[in-house]
Amino acid sequence: MAKAKAKAKQLKGKMKESTGKAMDDQSMQAEGRGEQMTGKAQEAAQKTAKQMKKSR
Repeated sequence: MAKAKAKAKQLKGKMKESTGKAMDDQSMQAEGRGEQMTGKAQEAAQKTAKQMKKSR
């Protein structure tokens, strides 16, 4: 479930970045890139937590 939310955040960020490019809005592009990075960080944290559980 959490992985899906992270992927959704990445997709939302990608859409926002694309819209910003189309509208020539650098602020929106940056916001979209930020959302993508947040989603990727969440996904990486979940992966790390899962690996930690496996190693116990």
